[in-house]
Amino acid sequence: MRRPPSARRRRLLYRKAIFVGGVISGILIVAAVIAVGYLAARFGILGPEVQGALTRTAFYITNPALLYTVVAGSDIRAALGTDAPLALLSAAAVGLLYWLLSFLFFRRPAAETAVGAMASSYANANNIGIPVSLYAVGTAQHVAPVLLVQLLVLAPTYLTILGLVSGARISWNRMLLQPLSNPMIIASGLGAVVALTGWQEPDLLQKPIDMLAGGAVPMVLLAFGLSLAGRAPLQKDDGRTETLVATFLKIAGMPAVVWLLGRFVFGLEGQHLLAIVIMAALPTAQNVFLFASPYGRGMTVARDVILCTTVLCSGALLVIAWAAG
Repeated sequence: MRRPPSARRRRLLYRKAIFVGGVISGILIVAAVIAVGYLAARFGILGPEVQGALTRTAFYITNPALLYTVVAGSDIRAALGTDAPLALLSAAAVGLLYWLLSFLFFRRPAAETAVGAMASSYANANNIGIPVSLYAVGTAQHVAPVLLVQLLVLAPTYLTILGLVSGARISWNRMLLQPLSNPMIIASGLGAVVALTGWQEPDLLQKPIDMLAGGAVPMVLLAFGLSLAGRAPLQKDDGRTETLVATFLKIAGMPAVVWLLGRFVFGLEGQHLLAIVIMAALPTAQNVFLFASPYGRGMTVARDVILCTTVLCSGALLVIAWAAG
């Protein structure tokens, strides 16, 4: 006669079921908004010119507002513990690995290589990371360090590279002033100043910023959905090899790097180690497509990597959670 599962095993199975539901619901919510943009393009409700208008609006207005509110409301000092250095080291390792593979095999220009490297290491920590972290480990505290590293270090670095190698002649003045001309870098920097000083914005200033920030995510997702109505993904002459490599690095390579660094360098284990590995296995953020759009470089690879990693991340997250128990 089969014995009934123990109370501990029942709790474990219940938590795994809740986590599965959280992963699926997070993916479906993002996919639903992307599908609206795709259908709007397919049925001619929105023309191809709308995608450019949406991405420009998100790049210059709504996304800077969102980045400012996220960074300004974060505890930067608390985030500079174990998780932030680990997130930075793992993103740098995976990004440099992609650069090396591009140099040896793809032979792609620097701008396209920068977009591919960013796609392989820049996680959707906000839209999917927060609900998944809550369902997986019961807290979203591990999301903030990843977000801060991406907003304050990775995004400015890659945006500066894209600005410098996207056609104009490189000069020291331009290299130094490039970050100061990007609205998202400026917004993140202002948010960091507010977070560190503890300054409280008056409602007359904060409420309009919050309203603009609320439109950032759906605007980027709609623009991404519109882009899917063009050519089918993973076309051979659209960087299919680069897309597959970046997808593998994001879904499998980055979690492996984080696990190795977390376990053997930082000495993490248990729930903390599980949480940071889950953060590493998140799909590529739609911001990578947004960052590439104004420069017109690497947009197809960014689009296809986001699509592939979003489709595959559910399986990767479930495998990680189930294996870790």
